[in-house]
Amino acid sequence: LKGSKTLEKLILYTNKNTNIKYLSLYVFSTENFKRSKEEVDYLMNLFIKMFTRVNKKYKNENIKIIFSGRKEGLSEEVLKSMKNLEDDTSSNTGLVANFCLNYGGKSEIVDATKKIGASLLKGEISIDDINEKLISDNLYNKLPDVDFLIRTSGEMRISNFLLFQISYAEFCFTSTLFPDFTPSKFNKILDEYYKRNRRFGGITE
Repeated sequence: LKGSKTLEKLILYTNKNTNIKYLSLYVFSTENFKRSKEEVDYLMNLFIKMFTRVNKKYKNENIKIIFSGRKEGLSEEVLKSMKNLEDDTSSNTGLVANFCLNYGGKSEIVDATKKIGASLLKGEISIDDINEKLISDNLYNKLPDVDFLIRTSGEMRISNFLLFQISYAEFCFTSTLFPDFTPSKFNKILDEYYKRNRRFGGITE
């Protein structure tokens, strides 16, 4: 519950106090379904309540909500709350908050490959049309590549998150648990990011 409140605070803070246009948040992975039924059910009910609670607030704050992940395995109640939130904020022009729910980076690449393969079989594209942009365009959402990835909780891994999109992302690993990841801590880490020299494979002049 505290984690959902932290999530809400970070989204509102990012929208009002930063120049960030896109914020992707890993709220539930495909692998999380391996947890006990009780825990999964609790989290799904929490999502329904959270998405319903923030709907009007995000709409009024000009925040656009989108979802990345597979729909299979999610209940009708969860899917309905997701669709309502997406639909009600679809015309907003501020921060785009991307909730990665029932998401896995490998699954996303597999699903994109299937879509491209289907287009190839239908004759809609040729083999020479397959490039990085086409793959990117067939991911769950058409979003820019990730600039900065923050991993909380002291874990030193990316846990199957946005694998295609983070090829040149900057990384930060913090020991702070996500429920304790306040906007002030977020701001300090952003200050660190802005001091970095991003070369994208080049060299510093």
